[in-house]
Amino acid sequence: MTPPSLTVLRRTNVLALHRLFLEQQIAAGKPAKGLDQAFAASLEISPSMWSQIKSSRPIGNTLARQIERHAQVDIGWLDAEHATAHPDPAEERFLDLARQAWRAANAKGKREMRLWLVERAPPVPEAPPGNEPPEAGK
Repeated sequence: MTPPSLTVLRRTNVLALHRLFLEQQIAAGKPAKGLDQAFAASLEISPSMWSQIKSSRPIGNTLARQIERHAQVDIGWLDAEHATAHPDPAEERFLDLARQAWRAANAKGKREMRLWLVERAPPVPEAPPGNEPPEAGK
């Protein structure tokens, strides 16, 4: 499996930092309103910049190091995969909806759903020779 691009990795990780920030602030009794602006301020970036990062703006090296310093994580943290990444609430809602549709569908409906997803999913790279998984029963 190909590792995610640096752009995707940094966005995933900064969103994980954002989610942690939100959880901590809400647990501390802060109202949810204005927390995006507070997160941006904690990183010393504008709310507009934060909005762009969340949607599509790549995070360059200078900005990545700034975010890491202000978020008090190790330098390079944004550039590494972390097992603690969790799906965001929108992804969880989608997965719940997909699971409900799958369970309610007959065999033909399940085939159609699967084909629809396969047509839209990015291609999975083939494993290089010599890296095939062992065959079952061996």
